[in-house]
Parts: sequence; C-alpha cells; structure tokens
Amino acid sequence: MLRDSLQLDRKYKYSVLFITFDTMRAVETNTIIVDGYVGLLDNLSTNNKLDLISKLTDSVKSDLANKKSSFKKAFGAFDSKKSAEEIIEEIRNSRVSTRQIESF
Repeated sequence: MLRDSLQLDRKYKYSVLFITFDTMRAVETNTIIVDGYVGLLDNLSTNNKLDLISKLTDSVKSDLANKKSSFKKAFGAFDSKKSAEEIIEEIRNSRVSTRQIESF
C-alpha cells in the first residue's frame, strides 16, 4: 500500500514537473516574440509609439468587453410572449413518436 502510494506520488511529481517545464517553455517563447516586436518598434518615432500604445490599449479593452458580453450572452431568461401553459402545450404537441412495437 505504501509502495503504491510512493509510486503515485512520484508520478504526480513528474507530471507537475513536466507541466511546469512546458509552461516555462511557452512563457520563454512568448518573451522572445515580444522582444522581437520591441526591437522592431525601437525605430518608431515617439508619436507613433504613443499612437500604437493607444491602439493596443483600445484593442485590449475591446477584447475584455467582448469576452464579458459573450459570457453574459450565454446565460439569461427565455424570452417569449407566450404563457407557460402555451409553451408546454406546444412542446407536447410537437412530440413525435417513431417507436414501433414488434410482435413476437
């Protein structure tokens, strides 16, 4: 029992180590990409850099707003002018049974 527990513990540690390593590699790649962009932007004038900052800020705000609104759109009340009884009756009347009972 203890041996099984130790093996599971080792597997867990290796999994965590692998996930951590994989995450660090992704962060490292992102850092390299960002550094590449910064190198390209060094040649821009101050006004162009400020304009770029403004556009990036607007883009991030827009992305955040879209994420929030799309999340909120996923929830909400069913909107209908029909009463609950009318909706229930409509659902029951629209049911179709294709079940065929075979004789023995």
